Order: sequence, then structure tokens, then C-alpha cells
Amino acid sequence: MQALLDQFLDHLTAERGLSPNTLAAYRGDLDRFLAHLRRARVASLNEVRRKHLIEFLLDERETGRRPTTLGRRLAALKTFFRYLQREGLVAANPADGMDSPRLWRMLPDALTVKEVERLLAQPDTRARHGLRDRALLETMYGAGLRVSEAAGLALDDVNFDDRCVRCLGKGRKERIVPLGESARAHLKRYIEQARPAAARGGAPRALFLSARGGPLDRRTIWRLIRNYARRAGLDRPVHPHTLRHSFATHLLANDAPLRVIQEMLGHADIGTTQIYTHVDSSRLLAVHRRFHPRA
Repeated sequence: MQALLDQFLDHLTAERGLSPNTLAAYRGDLDRFLAHLRRARVASLNEVRRKHLIEFLLDERETGRRPTTLGRRLAALKTFFRYLQREGLVAANPADGMDSPRLWRMLPDALTVKEVERLLAQPDTRARHGLRDRALLETMYGAGLRVSEAAGLALDDVNFDDRCVRCLGKGRKERIVPLGESARAHLKRYIEQARPAAARGGAPRALFLSARGGPLDRRTIWRLIRNYARRAGLDRPVHPHTLRHSFATHLLANDAPLRVIQEMLGHADIGTTQIYTHVDSSRLLAVHRRFHPRA
């Protein structure tokens, strides 16, 4: 990978006549990216996917980099991969369609995949409410639920056969969201092993029950997530919506279609979903040219 970077910088020097300062900036930005790939155990530039670029930019933002710096980092990556693709050195350009992070000031604060894994691992499933809390966190992240939606889930909203969960969003609009295997397994364990005791012999409708056997309220969920985030060593504010933002960001990073993410989040307007995309008009134009019969 280092050899290809050197080849690219030689190209910039010979073909584009860039100044030493500009070349140094390119080298610094791309050196940091290659270091990120090594930490992620990515051995070849052909293995790089869009998720690696987004994770790199998120890591950079977490170190306090300004949006202008993030924009320069992404511009360097786009130029680098465009060159590699043009020269036949990589099969695809993972930076294609990614926009400069001018909207990063507004971007919801998502966790990395590793941070989510640390957070989800915090509940002690041997403790009194550990099974419930692990199932709650897994479901909120796995289905991208709002805190009100998680608090409002009923026992019969979970369909284990179809591997989905039904929830009521804003305006009491119902939607069905797929339930991943991890969330499904932890929910099943909670319902079978812990919930009956919490129900105190009654038949409450709510899925997640409090210590008194009633529905778990939003304020308690906020407090649980904040406390588990501290235990996980996450040194920034983490709240229920952080899990929802992370759900959407990670789906997009793995190339999920924007319309599918919109449907799973329950957004009425796709413009609301687009805050996660970092896409620009060139990506929209490419999609139009690919799919429209008169493009």
C-alpha cells in the first residue's frame, strides 16, 4: 500500500506540478489513512470499502479534527482512489459518491462498530436486570429504535418466526423492522429466563419491564444507556438516539440502499435520512444514469 501511495505522489509531482506544501498535505492525510487500515487489518487497497473510509473520518472527528480538515482528508482519498482506479490498480473506487463533510457539524454522533460492541457487552447477564438490559440495547441498536419506540414495545410485537419487531413511530405510524440474530437471541433469552419473574405473576403487556413489574420508561432507558456507556469507557455523551444514529450509519457504510434505511428508520421524508449519507450530486447523477431509461 505504501508503494502505491509513493507512486501516486510521484504522479502528482510529475503530471500536476503541485507545490511541496500541497504534496506534504496529501502525504500526511494518506499516511494517516494507511495507518488506520493497518490497525483495521486491511492488507490491500482492493479490500477497502466505503465503511473503512467512514470509520477513518469518524475516528479523525473524534480526535477533534475540524470539518475543513475532514473535508481535506476526504478530498485526498477521493483523488487517490480515482487515480488507482484509472490506472487499473483497484477494481472499484470506495470514495465514489462521498461528499465533503460540510454537514459534519450537523451529523448525528454515531459510535464505531467496536464502540457499539463494547457498549452492548456491559450488562452483566448474571445480575438481576442484566438479561433485560442486554436485550434492550441489542434491540435498540439492531432495529434502530427511538427510545419511545423501545419503551412502547409490547410482548406480542416481537415475531421470532419472521425475525422482526413491530413498533409505533412518530404519529403512531406502525412499521416492521428486521430483527438481527444477536438481538433475537438475547430477546428470547430475556423473555424466557428473566421476564416471567419481573412480571410478578401477572400478564403485563410491555416487553421491557421495570423492577416493579411495570413498563420500563424512557427516563430509565436514558439512565441505563448513559451508565453503561461510562462503564464501557466511552468518553463522550451517549444517549438512546446514539444507538439509532449508529444503526443508520453502519447500514449505510455497508452499502445499504438509502430508501431501505429510510423505511427501517420510519422517516417520512428521505431528506431526513440523507443526513447520514455524505453523498453529493455526482452520486445521484450516477444512479440516475444507471437506472433511468432515458438518462
